[in-house]
Order: sequence, then C-alpha cells, then structure tokens
Amino acid sequence: MSRRRPPLHAVHDDRGASFTGFGGWEMPVEFDSIKTEHAAVRESAGIFDVSHMGEITVSGPDATALMQRLVTNDVTALSPGDSQYAMITDEDGSIIDDTVVYRLPDDGEIRTESRAGEASYLFVPNAGHDEEAYDRWTGYRDEWSLDATVENRTEEYGMFAVQGPDAEALVSEAADDEVTDLSRFEARWAAVSGVECWVARTGYTGEDGFELVVPQESAETVWAAFDCQPCGLGARDTLRIEAGFLLSGQDFDREENRRNPYEAGAGFTVKLDTEFVGRDALERAKTDGVDELYVGFELTERGVPRHGYDITDTDGDVIGTVTSGTMSPTLDKPIGLGYVPVEYDDPGTDVRVVVRDRPKNAQITNTPFIDQ
Repeated sequence: MSRRRPPLHAVHDDRGASFTGFGGWEMPVEFDSIKTEHAAVRESAGIFDVSHMGEITVSGPDATALMQRLVTNDVTALSPGDSQYAMITDEDGSIIDDTVVYRLPDDGEIRTESRAGEASYLFVPNAGHDEEAYDRWTGYRDEWSLDATVENRTEEYGMFAVQGPDAEALVSEAADDEVTDLSRFEARWAAVSGVECWVARTGYTGEDGFELVVPQESAETVWAAFDCQPCGLGARDTLRIEAGFLLSGQDFDREENRRNPYEAGAGFTVKLDTEFVGRDALERAKTDGVDELYVGFELTERGVPRHGYDITDTDGDVIGTVTSGTMSPTLDKPIGLGYVPVEYDDPGTDVRVVVRDRPKNAQITNTPFIDQ
C-alpha cells in the first residue's frame, strides 16, 4: 500500500529533507540535523509540517451530543475559538487515540453544515487515525440516531506548527490579522500571507507556538511566509519526549500497550460527570486506583534508552518497559518514559534500564524534563 504524502512533499525534497514512514505517511524526518532543528526550537523557532495529522469536522443539531459521548473531556465547556486536549476511549476505558478538540466559530474557511445557534467542531486525530475516527464517529452517530454531519477533511488541508521562543513574533509578522492575543489553547481564523487559516496557540514541543490549518492549495504560500528553521519528525520526537508528552501508538497502543488515561498521566482529561464511551470503566479505575503509572526517568550512566527496553528494579527483576527514550539534546543526558508499578513512581527512586543486555543505573524523575 502506498504511503500518503503531505502537500509540500516536493518542496521538502528540494530542500534536502530525508523522509520516513509514519502512520501511513511519508514525512520529513530531518532537514539539516535533529540536533540543529531541536536547538532552533528551544532557542529561537522552527517550523514543522504536520500535515499527517487528521482533520475531522462535526456539525449539525446533535454535534455537541456526539462529541460529548466520544471524547473524555467536556466539550460543552468550550466557547467558539476554545480547544481542549481529550482522549478517545473504548468501552473498557483504554485509550484509542488522543486528540485536540476545537470549537469552531460560525464562519470561516472550514465550512460546516451547522446553522445559527448550533455548535460545530474540528478535532485532530493522530497520523493514520483519521479514517478510523471518521468511521467511529459516523458509526456511533447512526447507532444513536443523532443528527450530525461528520466530514473527514484531512485531504483538504495541510497543517504546520511554528514553535519556539520567537514563534509569536514570526506568526505576528506573517499574519494579516491579530493573533498574539491568543492564549494557550485558543484559536481563531486569521489571514496568513493572505491565506485564511485556522490559527491555534497549541503545540507538541514544550515551547510556545502556533499550529495552522491551511488549505492544501495554499500550503506553499503559508510555508514560505516563515523564515525559520524547517524541522522534521526527528526533532519533534526529541522535543516532545523532553516535554513528557504521549505519542499515540508508542506510549499507548490499543493493541500492544493498552492504557487508560489514569495510567497514562492524563486523568485531567476525564470528566466523569459526562456520559462517554468508557466512562463507567474509568470511574471504576479512578475509584480502585491503577497498578502502573507513566513516569519519566534519567540514566545516570552512559547509554540511550529505546522503545521496548526493559525497566528493572535494583535486583534485576523486570518491572516495566521503556515506551520512549532519547539522548536529550537540551540536557545532554539520556532520558526516557515508560510505565512502572505505582510503588516505583516517586522521583528519586532507583531503577535500571537494560540497554543492549546491560543494566544501566537510572532514577525516576519528574516530567516535563525541561522547564516550561
């Protein structure tokens, strides 16, 4: 099966990007080097093509009811232009995907079929999950006899992320409309280099920044408006690990690493006073507690933790598995994320990580690993 390509694949290729497969997409993994791109985001700014992320719109009289029953957070708390982080869970409370849900205003480039007084939404599934999310939303809509229009818009739009301390100045300079007054998790329609974009103060790097949903036919115009370091998925990964952020399919996986939001450190996204798929299972999990928790750790000797490596106690007994790990470019030390029994989750607890069959000393630590 051929991989999907972002609208600017040829532009990135001309710039010298190297590519990798991710979630069924062929995406730039680096343009210059992961270290260079990582440093740019931490110290100034970088721009990422994240067009592999999905865009699903939900509109109509029962749009709010449908959204409320399929994500863990409370979408009724959103005013137009607000957004929230949420989980999509199955009947057992296990995470299928994580997402950001935006409440759209009444008009804008992403047109929906909602009428005056009806809320409409945009939510962003992870790479390769857009068709699954569309099928889930339409399937439950029909089962529950709700009046809502669900549209998979992923092939209509690109998505870019401008991140770093200088991101605000860069986006302000490129935008024809005011955007610097947006607070974290706020968004609005704004013209960027003359192109109407959905501009959100969100990101996945641990830095201030913006994400822009851009019509595919105007993607190159918007990309060219930002004179900063282009960055690939390699730097995006090291940045998000330093920030302690979950990666769908790696830090949780419905098939291979089933986790609920409380285990994954995302219990804040669960609003048990709403009715959603998986709610009853998660109420039990909150009441009973969980056996394992998502934690950060630092190796205190040489070695780089990688996905799938064992975490052991000081006696060598396996207690968990590394889900993400890297040599932190910012801290110049090996760091990682994974799940351990709750009795090991206190910062400062000594553990071991088995790197190439050799146990390496490590300590549980707070996340994020960097100041935010």
